[in-house]
Amino acid sequence: MFALNFYPEIYADALMRGRKSATIRLGDKSDKYSSGQLVWITVGRKYQVRQRLFTAIIDDVTVKPVGELDMMEVEKENLEFRSAEDVMTLLSRIYDRVITPFETVTIISFSPVREGGAKEEIEDIFDRWM
Repeated sequence: MFALNFYPEIYADALMRGRKSATIRLGDKSDKYSSGQLVWITVGRKYQVRQRLFTAIIDDVTVKPVGELDMMEVEKENLEFRSAEDVMTLLSRIYDRVITPFETVTIISFSPVREGGAKEEIEDIFDRWM
């Protein structure tokens, strides 16, 4: 099982409220993450205890230069961001170096997976498919 880990002070609340549905990671991560893959969404610092918030399914993995991010991709990363420059500033802080518009990023879109569920709920879902 792979995990997408986030800084708790920045993202825990947005993740738990369902306001964050994607992450933008520096580099090409398409060899690690793929559409349909189940991952744990976790929060915590590197080399410290992490907390699993929920399981998610990866909906889409897109690789492109950070300068080509569109508004929807930027907002999925952070609702307060308005441009690719905001994402570059964040990545520059995280990686402690200047990130240019030509650097490759991976946009990983995900959706929570509801675990468990009553028999009636499962039957209801099945009935809607039929």
